[in-house]
Amino acid sequence: MKALRQFDIAFVGLKPGVHTFQYQITDSFFENYGPQDFSNCNATVKLLLDKKSNFFLLKFEIGGTVTVNCDRCGQPFELQLWDDFDQVVKMVDNPDELNDDEDPDVSYISKTESHLNVAEWIYEFINLSIPMQRIHPEKDGKSGCDPKVLEMLDKMNQQSGEKDNPIWKDLDKFRQN
Repeated sequence: MKALRQFDIAFVGLKPGVHTFQYQITDSFFENYGPQDFSNCNATVKLLLDKKSNFFLLKFEIGGTVTVNCDRCGQPFELQLWDDFDQVVKMVDNPDELNDDEDPDVSYISKTESHLNVAEWIYEFINLSIPMQRIHPEKDGKSGCDPKVLEMLDKMNQQSGEKDNPIWKDLDKFRQN
């Protein structure tokens, strides 16, 4: 994996309080993680790091756009990203023992560390910002999907509705009871 040094935060020299970091994320960032199910990523990540004495409060604000394929019609469209995530990073003596903890919102680093790399969280949070179901947004009250594909889907639904499936025939007896 290529080094993602631009995502290292040298926190030793930071004073306690809130610090802001801004990252511009494009498709080249995801080359380190393998193929993705989206393209043309143009995301902005604003990171607010609140440094305390033995821990950090991180707030990631995700914005921007990615191109995904519509689950209904298969055509690509631009999806708006908008989400925020919180992460707590605690400084402890044995981080390896505690990182198997059940809480995904809490991470542990050694007290001897001087840098915090946020690339993994950025990758994870951008992917979590993309919904599981991706369908064209409506335009003027109508679906943004390809009308030809929608027409074909309607025809297929009508054809499948005309055929009575013998599998369900015996189940109709139970409806009357």
